[in-house]
Amino acid sequence: MLYNPLSMQSNRRTVLTGIGLTAITFCGVAARPLPAAAQGLKEVRFSEAVHNLGYINLYVGLHSKIFEKNGLKMNVSAAGGDTQTFAAVLGGSADFAIGDATMVQMSREAGGPGVVVGTVVQRAHYFGVSKNLQPISDPKQFKGLTIVTSPEPNTNFSVAKRMLETAGLKVGTDTKILQVNPGTEIGAMLAGQADMAIAYQPSVASAVAQGAKIVFDFSNYVGPFCNTGIMVLPSTIQKDPAMVQALVTSFEEASRRTYKDPAFAKEVARKEFPDLPPAVVDAAIDAEVQYKIPAETVVVKEDQWKNLMDMQVYLKNVKGSIPFDQIIDNSFALKAVETVNKMSGG
Repeated sequence: MLYNPLSMQSNRRTVLTGIGLTAITFCGVAARPLPAAAQGLKEVRFSEAVHNLGYINLYVGLHSKIFEKNGLKMNVSAAGGDTQTFAAVLGGSADFAIGDATMVQMSREAGGPGVVVGTVVQRAHYFGVSKNLQPISDPKQFKGLTIVTSPEPNTNFSVAKRMLETAGLKVGTDTKILQVNPGTEIGAMLAGQADMAIAYQPSVASAVAQGAKIVFDFSNYVGPFCNTGIMVLPSTIQKDPAMVQALVTSFEEASRRTYKDPAFAKEVARKEFPDLPPAVVDAAIDAEVQYKIPAETVVVKEDQWKNLMDMQVYLKNVKGSIPFDQIIDNSFALKAVETVNKMSGG
């Protein structure tokens, strides 16, 4: 199903209203609890924006039982987008969510709750993929093209819109953006509805296997970028700081294993996406590691956050009025780094 671009509003009030309404009605989908290895594990309700290989650190942690080792039983569900995943936290159906951390900034600026306690994806994990175009080196070359993204305010739409406008192109006139359900961007491009899809792995590798090619690399264009953050409510931190610490420490361990053992990451990815050819999944992980898209550490870095906020302020999605140290709580991440360093003898 295609989204109607005219129905998508960019103003903060509409986005926040959408979050609030979704929070009231949200229930997790695609839930997949992992069996507990032992009694007494803490149940964690965890929402991911969409199921994709940008979140390989999460899946490595699940399959290697890192979360269980740290006392957590993870019940993971895919929400269907950035707005929906944070709505799950606001509505109380999830303890944590991973997705575009701009949602926390929006909430805080409107007087609502939210804290970011870690990074999961440290660069823009999107690629421009096309069947017919040649590699693009200058965003001005997007003139005259129709590109397909997830709907506003999902990150790949936001990144694309800012890039186009910064290049002096007017969206809707010089370049058109077709907005579709998250995860279906490649299908729309392959069906001829757009010249290029801006998508993430493993969809990108799947498209390449079907004759398309990567023609634009957003990870290097954008640079350090808090593409995906771990979002939680302050009340959860106050109620159960040990659970928050265990989760953040698990992500730090899983992030390091992803880069240290890419062969294992590929094995995990093949299990997470069994319907895709193994060679496609392996190629996707190779690209993720090559472009350093998954977070190498869970600590949220100031340059990553600045690039995210600069983009969202430009798009008028947020004012950027909440300072870094008031919206980012790195205390759990820094302790996780210290703990994992001791474990590894570093």
